[in-house]
Amino acid sequence: MLQQTQVSRVLPAYRAFLERFPTLRSLARASLGDVLRAWRGLGYNRRARDLHRSAAASGGALPRAVEGLDALPGIGAYTAAAVACFAHGDRVAFADTNIRRVLGRVFLGRAATEREAVAIDREVLPRDAAPWHHALMDIGALYCRSRGPRCDECPLATACRGRGASGDAITRRQTTFATSDRRIRGWIVALLRDREAMPMRELRAAIDDERVPRILSALEADGLVERRGTRVRLPS
Repeated sequence: MLQQTQVSRVLPAYRAFLERFPTLRSLARASLGDVLRAWRGLGYNRRARDLHRSAAASGGALPRAVEGLDALPGIGAYTAAAVACFAHGDRVAFADTNIRRVLGRVFLGRAATEREAVAIDREVLPRDAAPWHHALMDIGALYCRSRGPRCDECPLATACRGRGASGDAITRRQTTFATSDRRIRGWIVALLRDREAMPMRELRAAIDDERVPRILSALEADGLVERRGTRVRLPS
């Protein structure tokens, strides 16, 4: 839920989701449509689908090892290592955006690539890895920021090769959400959440965008909607 979503939005949704699906088995038994309804307001509906698939494949218990976690739908190397570290206390190296920036600036004088940061992390990783990674994330969020780093207040300032840099943020031009396919995808799912099914003609009239048929086909291929003749619905 926290991937690309603000904590303030996640907290109430997280609590409500756990009340609705308190165990992996209850999540696995639910329809994907019900899971998508419980995911309301969070966006990135593929995450809900992957969570549902992981629950269905888990047999009631998630794997503990990084390799097993990495094999779950929607879980990559970073998330698998982070779960193993924070949930089970495993001494495993990984790097998110903040960790890459902190370790890169301290040891290289610049933000590191993920591969570089993981290699550095593995080299300097203490025995108790969870508080170490929490600390690096917090330093990156509070002091070693992408723009306007607060070097004078940073606890790593005296050891940092990149101290005093103005920032190494890369500005990327992104399609605005208002005009993006992601907005239309989310709109379609939102319209279907409160309906048993919706006529295709009504759906197209509600959104009035020429991309709807193409995006609807992509949602169907992703397993996020179903079509029955001329009607569309969330998966049963």
